Amino acid sequence: MSSFESVLHARVAADQAGWRLDRFLATALSGLSRSRLGMLIAQGRVAHAGKPVRDGNYRVKADDLFTVLVPPPESAVPEGEDIPLKVVYEDSDLIVIDKPAGLVVHPAAGNLTGTLVNALIAHCGATLKGIGGVARPGIVHRLDKDTSGLLVAAKNERAMASLAKQFEKHTIERAYNAVVWGAPRLGDGTIEGAIGRSPFDRKRMAVLRAGGRQAVTRYRVLERYGRGSIAFAALVERRLMTGRTHQIRVHLA
Repeated sequence: MSSFESVLHARVAADQAGWRLDRFLATALSGLSRSRLGMLIAQGRVAHAGKPVRDGNYRVKADDLFTVLVPPPESAVPEGEDIPLKVVYEDSDLIVIDKPAGLVVHPAAGNLTGTLVNALIAHCGATLKGIGGVARPGIVHRLDKDTSGLLVAAKNERAMASLAKQFEKHTIERAYNAVVWGAPRLGDGTIEGAIGRSPFDRKRMAVLRAGGRQAVTRYRVLERYGRGSIAFAALVERRLMTGRTHQIRVHLA
């Protein structure tokens, strides 16, 4: 228990009986948001009668006593880690990495260490820290965790500003290849459709009939896979004219 920063206790009042556990704790304990408490519950750091309660929907009873173990805050400044990198190009201003699938680009909730940023700090030295921001030093663009490909990072503020401007003005060309189920009828074309939060699932992005942000993707079919004239899948190259969240997946869907 010494590894935890603090131990908090909360007892259920009579008029709070029947409340959800996460709602009760958010009311009883100041300084902890409901989402933060939800994470602590899922991690088994909330206990009742000596046993972890991992369900935020748990209905509390009058006089229940809950113990909450709050870990010390993680450092907001990422540290260097000895993670192998495949360097494609490097000079005094920038570095280009061939990022493998499975590697997270920068620290975030659930992936505070073991990221590309941690590897870059170890490779480039402490001078990289703070370039373009504390939490994501040198990062100008990102690739999803399970996406492999080339990623460029800045090694100084001048390069950071220049690269950011080039991405903003789309003077840097980005091409992505993916194997997809099904195949476009045409060999190449343009997909246009505004992208925003799905009205049916707020965790997903979707093409919207109204609202959203304009998104344009150009595609070219490189190869078709199937039997005879029927293509079950295809290797498709995409070039982004805009950079919206999950644009490639949404437009291909």
